[in-house]
Amino acid sequence: MKAPEQYDPSKPPTKSSLPPPSTQQPAKSPAIPAGMPTITQNHKRTAPIEKKPFQWQFLLPKYWGIWLLAAMILPIIFLPLRWQFWLGHKLGIFIYKVAGSRRRDTLINLKLAFPEKPDVERELMAKQVFVNQGIGVFETLCAWYRPNVFTRTVSISGLQHIVNAQNEGRPVILLGAHYTMLDLGGLFCAQFFALDCMYRTQNNPLLDWFIYNGRTNIFGKQIASRDMRSFVKSIKAGHVIWYSPDQDYGLKQGVMAPFFGVPAATITASRRMAKLGDKARPPALMALHTYRQTPDSLPKGKRPHYHLTITPEIQNYPSNDEVADATRVNELLEGLIRIDPTQWMWFHRRFKNGPDGRTDIYK
Repeated sequence: MKAPEQYDPSKPPTKSSLPPPSTQQPAKSPAIPAGMPTITQNHKRTAPIEKKPFQWQFLLPKYWGIWLLAAMILPIIFLPLRWQFWLGHKLGIFIYKVAGSRRRDTLINLKLAFPEKPDVERELMAKQVFVNQGIGVFETLCAWYRPNVFTRTVSISGLQHIVNAQNEGRPVILLGAHYTMLDLGGLFCAQFFALDCMYRTQNNPLLDWFIYNGRTNIFGKQIASRDMRSFVKSIKAGHVIWYSPDQDYGLKQGVMAPFFGVPAATITASRRMAKLGDKARPPALMALHTYRQTPDSLPKGKRPHYHLTITPEIQNYPSNDEVADATRVNELLEGLIRIDPTQWMWFHRRFKNGPDGRTDIYK
């Protein structure tokens, strides 16, 4: 199946790309054929997972803010997606205006990564990052609690790379990135193959409870970042494991490698992961890109469309040079992020560490 042409919000539409003027009402999306499996019916997982139990301490006053926020946002996911996108757009613009430090960090990151672009264009990109993240809040919540709203909205390319590795009895380490749609990408992957994921435990126990239990509706196993025993079990079982190495965690377990032409602390855990398991059938390392191909102003009667891209296996990995390996991974992720940079979380302080420790880039 050929993926639709990718939408680039940084380019204005040309005359040839605009539809002819018409007084007719826009055509509605075709109805889902009777008998077609829903997202839930087609969902694949490695094993049923138990949810984390509720703790009575979650009712303490210090958690009331989270409960209030949940009570305000969760009902919205039962609105049509077009309305959710509109509200997500407004939410993103609001956060862009009030979250001064995150806005500043985003603009600094974009200036470092795209020095050739004028300030005005980078500011428009920064606003779109927050808009996409505002929409991503509702995309993720729907993925957790209302997944069937996304039935018949996804296409995929490169699936054969995972199928070939699994036919050889090899596990797959799928290198993801922190795209604004968050866990919706995992839900779409589970339409084609079962997968586990690695995650970092949240400092707030209630927030961690919400996220973990929401993700049990998507992933087969959630592996804590320090739980290498569970990771090895998944590797030996031949699972697909989603791991995102695109953030700055310092140099204790990383090296400096260029990312968008800027030296960045790059975690090297994927090198160690690739050495685990059966030596005769080592893990296959690939990258995943998740992308919303429709604009955030969703037309009436239309459903959004998303595309997954899985790259070929990274060959001769790992090598004897950890800097070269980190550079290859960064270049691969950078190429995917450039498809639409505004769908990646630029508000993270990606360049906060230098060779000698913390930098003053974000001051």
